[in-house]
Amino acid sequence: MTSLLVPPAGVREPKRGRHRAPVDGPVSGAARASAAAWPIGALLLGYPLWWALGLGALSVVVLAVPMAVVLWRRRPIRAPKGFGLWALLLTGYLVSALTLAETPDGTYGELNTGRVIGYLMRLAVYVSLLVMVLYLGNLTLEELPQRTLVRWLGALFLTAVAGGLLGVLVPRFEFTSPLEMALPSWLGGNPFVANLIHPTAAQVQHVLGHASPRPEAPFEWANAWGSDVSVLVIWFVVGWWTYGGPYRRAAAVLLLAVAAVPVVYSLNRGLWIGLGVSAAYVAVRGGRPLLSGLVAAVAGVAFLLSPLSGIVAQRLDNPQSNGIRAFTIATTVRVAATSPVIGFGNTRTAYGSHRTVTTGRSAWCPDCGHPPLGSDGHLWLLLISQGFTGALLYVAFFAGAVRRYWADRSPIGKAGTLVMLLVLLYMVVYDGLVSALTLYLISFALLWRNGATTATYVHLDDRRRS
Repeated sequence: MTSLLVPPAGVREPKRGRHRAPVDGPVSGAARASAAAWPIGALLLGYPLWWALGLGALSVVVLAVPMAVVLWRRRPIRAPKGFGLWALLLTGYLVSALTLAETPDGTYGELNTGRVIGYLMRLAVYVSLLVMVLYLGNLTLEELPQRTLVRWLGALFLTAVAGGLLGVLVPRFEFTSPLEMALPSWLGGNPFVANLIHPTAAQVQHVLGHASPRPEAPFEWANAWGSDVSVLVIWFVVGWWTYGGPYRRAAAVLLLAVAAVPVVYSLNRGLWIGLGVSAAYVAVRGGRPLLSGLVAAVAGVAFLLSPLSGIVAQRLDNPQSNGIRAFTIATTVRVAATSPVIGFGNTRTAYGSHRTVTTGRSAWCPDCGHPPLGSDGHLWLLLISQGFTGALLYVAFFAGAVRRYWADRSPIGKAGTLVMLLVLLYMVVYDGLVSALTLYLISFALLWRNGATTATYVHLDDRRRS
């Protein structure tokens, strides 16, 4: 398996030097990250602590500061191909601030502190993620071996599984974080901010017609947990199975069986579809379709014979959210069409719902209310906040990554490409901010580092000179 990490024949490695680009190659199982990689280690291994402090999703914003300092000292900075698309996406978000005060037809609400706070927080996240990708790509393999980064992601998967079990067993567990106590009420009381800084084990919803816990710890909300777990399990399998010895592989099988419990109880159809897509991808690109099919069949039979299958059946029989999604998506597209180039900078609140043209929840209409446009997937958030231009740039960035790295048939290359495909799937059902997009872009950085040659990165200084 180690031979799969060697660059393909004919690929020229960059010249060795202090700022050489990382290239994929044999990595010792005993390889350790250097002190230069501490912000990434703090982000992934220290995530439970960040969550307890109220900074889980925002930890990348905090750690982007030391990352930026390191990058500044390491000039010239290298960037991957396709970097210009992300830079344009960020530039477009800055321009979209011009329309923050607009109230398009079919929506209501004036420019207020909450709208500005939401805009600024998303801007901080976008900038921080840009810094993180550049930081990862400019660390050498000696400073941060690929296998070490993969196993750090695997460690976060175990944290997510533990949080999921907490949500299933103690769904009402929550506490006031130190950050929540420190923030003034006008800021901490903002709904978007409150979701990020208030640690809770689960969201208790009536998806099945009765109160059902949907795990979310240690992430922002239940859908974020589903999206993140589906990405992290890919890297867990690579780190513990592909690169693992007999004992680690045996442990991986047991841990995946345990993870099935919160995965099913999450009632997260997007997560289930993503896992199905991942299984199909492995069967097609894994090189052993018969073995993959046999393993999938055995796992499927075991699942059907378990009590968990009944929960899945109940969820599929109760698609209450379909009507809400259809209404908000249709309204989002219609409203976005009135500002197709730069959008409106942030979400908007629509009149009515899929049940009524009136506003407000009542005893006879619990599904009525004020649905925020752009809340049903990152694609729809981009449409309302940055117009069709922003949505196109986002799709082009990740679709370009699939095209560029598809030929990388190493375990990391295949896994990273799978994550890029899941990004394109999840953008219609999951909001990417904050933790999900962090994991998407770490996966992108793994791909970039894996295939970094003189043909796949550029100097930012060279761009300025051209």
